[in-house]
Amino acid sequence: MRPRLKALVLATVVGFTASSVAVTAADAQSRERYRVLVCNKSKAKNGAIIGGLGGALLGNTVAGRGNKTEGALLGGAVGAVAGHEIGKGKKKCHYEYRYRR
Repeated sequence: MRPRLKALVLATVVGFTASSVAVTAADAQSRERYRVLVCNKSKAKNGAIIGGLGGALLGNTVAGRGNKTEGALLGGAVGAVAGHEIGKGKKKCHYEYRYRR
């Protein structure tokens, strides 16, 4: 390649690179970065439903003769409360970085 053509190609490449860096730096300065705490929704409702069904089945099984209905109701109530409390504690939180324009 001729020296003059090499110089022209090199100048063009350097010019495009410099303009790209300048545009990127200007864009980065115009956007402010901030940190946000993001938490997943609580699983308390699902825990209450699953705990209530499991408690009702267990209460029905454990209850004595003639007390199957009462055992299922009591087991369902206790299971629903326990499932709600267990599900409520299963929140997962993390930080995300976001940009303002």
